[in-house]
Parts: sequence; structure tokens; C-alpha cells
Amino acid sequence: MSLWIDKYRPTTLENLTFNQGLSRKLKNLTDSDFPHLLIFGPSGAGKKTRILCILKELFGDGAEKIKIDQRSFETQRKKLDINIISSKYHIELTPSDVGTYDKIVFQELLTEIAQTQQIDADAKQRFKVVVINEADEITRDAQAALRRTMEKYMSNLRIILCCNSTSRIIEPIRSRCMLIRVPLPSIDEISTTLQHIASNEEIHLSKSLADKISLQSQRNPRKAILTFEVMASQKKKLNDNVEIPKVDWEQVIDDIVGKIVKTQAAETLSTVRQKIYELQSHCIPPSLILKKIALGLFTNEDIHSKAKFDIINSATHYDHRLRTGRHSIFHIEAFVSSAMSAILSTKY
Repeated sequence: MSLWIDKYRPTTLENLTFNQGLSRKLKNLTDSDFPHLLIFGPSGAGKKTRILCILKELFGDGAEKIKIDQRSFETQRKKLDINIISSKYHIELTPSDVGTYDKIVFQELLTEIAQTQQIDADAKQRFKVVVINEADEITRDAQAALRRTMEKYMSNLRIILCCNSTSRIIEPIRSRCMLIRVPLPSIDEISTTLQHIASNEEIHLSKSLADKISLQSQRNPRKAILTFEVMASQKKKLNDNVEIPKVDWEQVIDDIVGKIVKTQAAETLSTVRQKIYELQSHCIPPSLILKKIALGLFTNEDIHSKAKFDIINSATHYDHRLRTGRHSIFHIEAFVSSAMSAILSTKY
């Protein structure tokens, strides 16, 4: 039994109900000389769903027949393992999984793929596609290696980069890609989707409750659908006054923020450290943890405005250190310590 987010995921560009103008533009691209793409936008906006639809439009049903492999790469210091999702026509990888060694992945894997030609006579296109997730987390050296590959093997290879922001993508790569921004859908669009799912699942969902779920999900359709499924599994009848549950990890973030505001002490820092470890063990990205803690502190009415200013400055400093250093727990903990110090300084 699959989750609703997978069960109702569109598989073609025509079936995408959000940003239909963008879908038509992508359809036209697949019918012409397909370029390298840089697809960016907020988390949950549907970037990966659109990429899957593009692949199906390019190669047909064969793009959905995938397998998962693990590739190993040797360096002088360590052995690197990376998971690769692939079909006969494309591969999908997340080079940032290997940290600062991602350049090795591009130098070996992409060159190997680019040097092999498409042999399927029935394929609509003669090139292969490499989908790179979390492209904004790739090191600058790896991006430089990727740029050279894009230039040298354009006839056999197309790159689709997927990221939240283009700010950390180097200019030579941006200039070689067509930039496609995928915005978050509107409240009404998400509500319509929720009501469509409710109708198929034979669940009563009023427009006002659908709007309420969409608003609390911050226009994130993935989060809205998951929240609705949790609510439906707990209660058969959903009325307009039902409480909308928060995601588990967000409740942990709220608890961390509450402890920081209440007590600025070494014991609190130790407790917060354990909760951060717990979040990371459940695959919550360190940058998202830091962002949510900073946002929770900034919107807290019990914190002085001067302390909030210092907290935001610290957040930007440690966010940069997160992306350039290692051992993310050190940088998040240092930010929490700095936030405690800022709060404490305004109390006396």
C-alpha cells in the first residue's frame, strides 16, 4: 500500500495541475533540441515530479523502469559509496552524499556515461540524461569538472540540475543551462488537489478545511498531502474544527526553541545537542535544522529585538560554515550557544 503522495503523483506533463503554463513550455522543449536544464524552486514545489515527467516525455515508458545500484570510488584516503538510480536512458544521483569528494564522482562517472552512446533504436532521443539532485550543495571544484563535461559531451549527454536556489551554482554552469523556476502552487490549487484525493478515497473534506491544511503546510503540496493522509488515518470524519497535526520533526524544533528561550545554561545546550542528533538520524538536513531554529527564535515574542538581530547574524555566519566545513553538529551547536548568549545579554 503506497502513500498518497506516490499514488497520486502525476506521470505526464499533461497531468500536472500546478503551473500548467510551465508544463506546456517543458513539453515544447522535449519536442525540439533539448538543452541542459537547471530546475530550481522551493522544497516541495514539485521539481522532481516535473523531471520524471520530462524523462517520460523524452524516452517513453522505458524511463520508468529503474534500478538502484551502488557505485564505489577509490581515493587516496577513503573508499566512497554512492547510490545511483538508473534506467536505460538516464541516471539520477546525489553527489553531495560524498561531501567534498564529489569531484571524483563527476570525473569518473559522468565521463564514463558521456562516452557511451544511446543504443536503443526505438528511443525517441539519441542522448542520455543525468539528473543531479541537490546541485546547490556541490563543491565549486566539482562544478568546474561538471562544466567541462557539459561542454565536451553535449552530443551524447544532457544534464538536468535540481536545486532549491541558484545562488551557489557557478556562473559558467548557469550560462550553459536553461533556467526553469518551479514556484509553489497557490492555496486554491493545493486545496483542489486535496479535494480530488478525498473524492477518490471516499472521504469528506470541506473546502475550508482543505484551505486550512494548505495554509498550514505553507503552500507545500507534498507536506499538505502527507498531513491530510495522517488526519484521514486517525479519523474517518473530518470536520472544520479538527486539529491539524504538525510534522514530528517540526515538533522537535519547537521543543528546542522553547528550551533555548526558557533557560540559557550548559544543561540546556546538552539537551539540545541530543535532539539535534535525533533529527539528523532521521535524515533532516543540517541547514534546514539551523534555519528552522533561527526562524523559531526570530518569531518568538519573548526575545528582545536586539537579540533577534544578533541571532540572525549568527545564523548567516554558521549557515556558511555548515556548507564549507564538516561535522555539522559542531556548527549548529555553536549557533545555539551564540543564540543563548544573545538572549542572555538582553535580560540584564
